[in-house]
Amino acid sequence: MSRVFLHVGLPKTGTTYLQDALWANKERLRRRGLLLPGARRRHLLASLDVREDPGLARRPGDTAHPWQDLVEEARSWSGDVLVTHEFFAAASVEQVRRVVADLAPAEVHVLVTARSMPDLFISRWQEWVKNGARGRIDAYPPDGPRADTGEWGWPSFDLGIVLERWGAVLPHEHVHVLPMAPGRSEPGELLRRFLGVLGLDDEGLEVPESAANASLGLVEVELLRRVNAHLGDFRSAVDRGTWIRGYLGEGGVLPSSREKFRPSEATLADLVARGERSVRMLGEEGFDVVGDPALLEPGDLAGRRHPDEVSDAELLGCATEAMARLTGDVRSLTRERDALSRARSRPPRLSWLRVSVRGRGPRTG
Repeated sequence: MSRVFLHVGLPKTGTTYLQDALWANKERLRRRGLLLPGARRRHLLASLDVREDPGLARRPGDTAHPWQDLVEEARSWSGDVLVTHEFFAAASVEQVRRVVADLAPAEVHVLVTARSMPDLFISRWQEWVKNGARGRIDAYPPDGPRADTGEWGWPSFDLGIVLERWGAVLPHEHVHVLPMAPGRSEPGELLRRFLGVLGLDDEGLEVPESAANASLGLVEVELLRRVNAHLGDFRSAVDRGTWIRGYLGEGGVLPSSREKFRPSEATLADLVARGERSVRMLGEEGFDVVGDPALLEPGDLAGRRHPDEVSDAELLGCATEAMARLTGDVRSLTRERDALSRARSRPPRLSWLRVSVRGRGPRTG
């Protein structure tokens, strides 16, 4: 390997879209000299491994030394290498040092996709709720023993902290920051800038059409937050990802008004200050900004409601619609189950015919 590019996040900055595009084109990129080692899930596990996350051992499947597996495959490749997962962002300085040492003597670069701090914070809180959290928006991010290197704390999405940690180990010109345009910008534009850092372009690649993850509106996310209080048995990452996030949060059970919302004024002021600090660092400390840093400036949140302003009547309306959809899903699945059960209990027609023919014997008259 000659150069290794680590795409470390930030979460909720087009990472899913970029990863969809990269993995869909793994073989095409390989032919152009860029290796994505292993499989997509292995990059997630490697990010947990690097950050010494105790949750790694509870993940299903093979969780033994995923980071070292990627490193060993990378060492057998003569060209450039890309490792991508947004959970790498929160690595501590010491963990970053170990990553760079493991990859020596390769030239290590970091790519950080970023967006305005208030918008990112709001998206992160919603994602936290979709993963089973019960805390109000102004209680985010959570405190706890894993807050410093966990995937939900400030170091996972505060650009200033990420720049400090990775920039303490790497030359700042090797830390590439890609500001993300607010709203639903043309999805391929971010990919083209990303590939440009790698010395590639998107010609001949399969490019996903949409960059957006499913988003809930104000009433829906507040309802889900309250429902989570009754889902205490859904503790595993698989349960949370499949049923809370995948089914309730993104499976179409909850209606989506797409009403945008805001945190409290005190929280917003802190977010603006954190964002301004990040922009100053980009302008003063020699990091490579690939795009317009003005995209990181906060937009106007005036007119948006706070989740605490959602009325009981609004929650009831959302809940009744969700119950109707749940009932429809249960009916459909019950019909499918019953049809499958009947099919399994019925002798296969072809086998019955063969038995019938064999049992007749030859005709004698």
